[in-house]
Amino acid sequence: MKPFYITTPIYYVNDKPHIGHAYASLACDVMARFKRLSGEEAFFLTGTDEHGQKIEKSAEKAGMSPQAFCDMNAALFKDLTKAMNFSNNDFIRTTEERHKKGAQHFWKVIEKHIYLDKYAGWYAVRDEAYYQEDELKKLQPGENGAPAWAKDLEKGDTERARAGQIKLFAPATGAEVEWVEEESYFFKLSEFTKPLLEFYEKNPSFVQPESRFNEVKRFVETGLKDLSISRTTFKWGIPVPGDEKHVIYVWLDALVNYITAIGYPNMDNQWPADVHVIGKDILRFHAVFWPAFLMAANLPLPKKIVATGWWTNEGQKISKSLGNVIDPLKLIEEFGLDQTRYFLMREIPFGNDGNFSRDRMITVINSELANTIGNLCQRTLGFINKNCGGILPNGSLNSETSHITNPYHKLGFGSTYPIYSEVVNKCKFDFAIEIAWGLANRANQYIDEQAPWTLKKTDPQKMEEVLYILTESIRQIGILLQPFIPQSAAKILVAVGYPEAQANKGIPFSELSTPIKPGTPLPAPTPVFPRFQETAK
Repeated sequence: MKPFYITTPIYYVNDKPHIGHAYASLACDVMARFKRLSGEEAFFLTGTDEHGQKIEKSAEKAGMSPQAFCDMNAALFKDLTKAMNFSNNDFIRTTEERHKKGAQHFWKVIEKHIYLDKYAGWYAVRDEAYYQEDELKKLQPGENGAPAWAKDLEKGDTERARAGQIKLFAPATGAEVEWVEEESYFFKLSEFTKPLLEFYEKNPSFVQPESRFNEVKRFVETGLKDLSISRTTFKWGIPVPGDEKHVIYVWLDALVNYITAIGYPNMDNQWPADVHVIGKDILRFHAVFWPAFLMAANLPLPKKIVATGWWTNEGQKISKSLGNVIDPLKLIEEFGLDQTRYFLMREIPFGNDGNFSRDRMITVINSELANTIGNLCQRTLGFINKNCGGILPNGSLNSETSHITNPYHKLGFGSTYPIYSEVVNKCKFDFAIEIAWGLANRANQYIDEQAPWTLKKTDPQKMEEVLYILTESIRQIGILLQPFIPQSAAKILVAVGYPEAQANKGIPFSELSTPIKPGTPLPAPTPVFPRFQETAK
């Protein structure tokens, strides 16, 4: 059976990782862990894109060789995977020999769709992307010292830009463009306008969210132009087979990482990818160019492309010039690993833009993790430890208590898992967390309603039943939270009687339907989610 194959964007190593990199990779990690716990095999790939003019210029500015520069920054991305506890199966670098060989082989396979000509047009080094003139804007100064704003081009603007009198830029990314003229190999992208539109029609969920897919279709419907896929003005790239004065266009080079990482041209039934998770700024490369390249190579297309939104910082656009780039390693250092993972997946619907607020993160950590989930564990398991000798009391699940362990029973589901599975498969990660948190919230209401501390005196048998139901609720919460906060979920599962080695390995979702056994010894509980306290500065 083919493994579930999910990939992150391949990250450009011109700078160190930021919150956007951590967010996209975290989504892939959650999905991969979810699939494995569901009994499927999953292959999770991430890596770094290390060629192109921007890297060559950045290395030169840093006084380093391009390879040394790439080695330094690729190590930062590898460190991020460890710091965020990602479960990736592989980390590919485009400077690796396996990738170079695979990329050159791919070039040869699609060679019948390639021809040599001259390129003259607008190129953004920062984006490593070509732009049509009608996509460009010029920068106009605002009135009375206000920030600059974008304006449509007027007659003569392109000539003035080519003469260096004004600057033009790509409005979607803000990258400055320059006029480039050089010999280039071209890919016959125009031949794929109709095949792509037909594919989109047959695969209505190919790109998510739907609004992004509509952007892609509108772009292709205008008619595709042949794409320049080689450069001669710099050398930091993979040489074109048979013509080494050209290097392969960095995006063609980068995109084929998804197949070179699994052994292309011998991929052993791992292709196609089930999900490419990408940033919305690179959607065109993945939803237009990549499918066209694959069609030319007679290879299957990926099943789904999911575009993430962008983060702002306290309502402001994130940029190096503003000095407000969010370092995920600093979030982990201050707030904790699983607290950071939880917040990033909880805060916004996946695919939407979102805002990072420090106050909001503290609120979520304290309200949802400490006060709701953590408090439920501590008050329930602490009571059992003190009043029941640390042994799970007698009890069982029945129709009267199903609304506690299964808050979605009124929706017609036999258990919580079907709806949880459905929303995770649709990348609705915030909703999946809501299910686990909602169960904890309902269990906290239940413990207050039943008051086991009072039942201890008035109805000890009822007390035992209540404690059993609460402990089973905690067990289910721990299992459901494993893909999101694996270390903390393992602590919860140990607290309800699972051996530590088993909990750390992961409890499969199939065990949700097997309630915990009365009489199970429970260790003395320790706080799983301490409240976040501001330290005095």
